[in-house]
Amino acid sequence: MDYNINFPHLHIYLQHVIKSISIGSFGIAMYGIIIACGMLAGLGVACYVAKKSGQNPDTYFDLALVAIICSVIGARIYYVVFRWDLYKDDLLSIFNIRQGGLAIYGGVIAAIITTFVFAKVRKLSFPLLCDTAGLGLILGQAIGRWGNFCNREAFGDYYDGLFAMQLPVSAVRTSDLTEKLMSHTTVIDGVEYISVHPTFLYESFWNLCLFILLMLYFKHRKFDGEVFLLYLLGYGIGRFWIESLRTDQLLIPHINYPVSMALAATLVAVSAIWIGIVRYKQMKMGKMVDTPPQSSTKE
Repeated sequence: MDYNINFPHLHIYLQHVIKSISIGSFGIAMYGIIIACGMLAGLGVACYVAKKSGQNPDTYFDLALVAIICSVIGARIYYVVFRWDLYKDDLLSIFNIRQGGLAIYGGVIAAIITTFVFAKVRKLSFPLLCDTAGLGLILGQAIGRWGNFCNREAFGDYYDGLFAMQLPVSAVRTSDLTEKLMSHTTVIDGVEYISVHPTFLYESFWNLCLFILLMLYFKHRKFDGEVFLLYLLGYGIGRFWIESLRTDQLLIPHINYPVSMALAATLVAVSAIWIGIVRYKQMKMGKMVDTPPQSSTKE
């Protein structure tokens, strides 16, 4: 395999981007290492925010023990369901996640369900848990996307602009190659390259910016749950655009429309409406409190 990854217009040429490291005879995928780093960073942020906001940080350690496992399972199930053609002839490969194949929306859905059950069992505020854990989640996503970089996956179609990324054809799954990509290949030193949108980079940067904005807004939130709704709204906007560029879209059966774009649009609409409704109710309640009662006098 050719390990080069180039960003020619930025004059960045990476000669040996490895997919795994070996400890003795045991190989560890870089994808898994990066995902684990993202999880640890996210947990650290959640505990920090919990402490600053008067919550018990240990709560989020307990939540993480369950939510991380459930999220990985949910992300894998989501991916397998919508890429069943890749696994139907080799069911055991479903359990091999070392080569990638995790859909973040599946992980988010599983995390929300897990957090809801956790809040009910512990008798805690579900919206507050979502606000705090959501900040860790978005940072974890920003870091975790670099696992796709090492795996040479989750990239866009042909692109030769400023941020164009060149990948060796031999290092990419054939199912991710499009006719457009293959009609614009470049041969460098005997190696055939495709030139693509680095959508992993777009999403990582988008998530990092969203994380910073939500961290700054956390103490100014108008109600518990607002930060998490803003996360869903902001992430959905970015994901809708970025997903439209990718060549490995998960499609809704029979409709053949990208499921992540449909889900992103739904989350944006629902989150915006939800925030609007709560804010409107708060505004009405504020006016009722601020308006002095009218005295009734008889003439």
